[in-house]
Amino acid sequence: MRAVWSFWPAPFALARANAWGTERNHLLAWVLSFECARRHHETTALVTDAVGAELLVDGLGLEFDDVSLSLDRLGAADRSWWTVGKLVAIAEQSEPFVHLDPDVFLWNALPDRLTGAAVFAQNPEAYEPGSTYYKPELIETALTATGGWLPPEWDWYRRPGVVPRGECCGIVGGNDVRLLRHYAETGLRLIGDPGNAAGLAALPERQALTITLEQYLLAACVEHHRTPISYLFPTWAAAGDEPTAIEAGFTHLIADTKREPGVVARLEQRVRREFPGRYERCVALAGSPGTASRQAPVLAAGA
Repeated sequence: MRAVWSFWPAPFALARANAWGTERNHLLAWVLSFECARRHHETTALVTDAVGAELLVDGLGLEFDDVSLSLDRLGAADRSWWTVGKLVAIAEQSEPFVHLDPDVFLWNALPDRLTGAAVFAQNPEAYEPGSTYYKPELIETALTATGGWLPPEWDWYRRPGVVPRGECCGIVGGNDVRLLRHYAETGLRLIGDPGNAAGLAALPERQALTITLEQYLLAACVEHHRTPISYLFPTWAAAGDEPTAIEAGFTHLIADTKREPGVVARLEQRVRREFPGRYERCVALAGSPGTASRQAPVLAAGA
């Protein structure tokens, strides 16, 4: 199974970089995510733009088997929808794959029940109207007011009697590449349809709503098309349980966990010990480490 990463530098610099505390932490994570996963996957691929390739390939020296510069064509696309880079990457795939976020570390190979599945994700996430960060109603209201377009899967998923959810996409992939590409292309159309431009531009919460676009829409497509989906963890709570994560050999650093001092120290030590050449490149590219305060618990500590 092919391992795929994506990196769209423009929205990362705009709103996502601060989660890492320092650029050094960010680069160290890329090294560890790539080097861990390549042990378990036959081929590796990066979907990025020229700026991203200069950083990760030329700068860090990460040896992806395939590098696509497809994100160059995003040009002046609205950077608030930072997950668009991942959707482009998924839409490009033509063989079974797993897409990994660079804050995910696979200490063990993914189990056969995932690599043999039609579609898989990290874990399901409950949708609780009024108390969740999934807010499909905001997108619906904005597009309805301006005569915009919503996918048929979205409308179907909002019917009475359907119990919606989201899919945590720290890892996402599978063997039903047709369905996964359809999902990604649907998300890209929702963002890029000219008839949706006015409604989406009026939304003040676009950066937060990108999770709805990515993870809620995947669940809608899976359910509408009656495609079976498998999970590494059965619930969000299980994913956050340290013994369970250690047994799975899986780490996902969420939110500000990325700059928690203990996590940063372990990340730095591991890369310096196991990949000294890559470590020196991180130091040369990013300089001295910064400081950060504890702000979030580790989701899964398999390191």
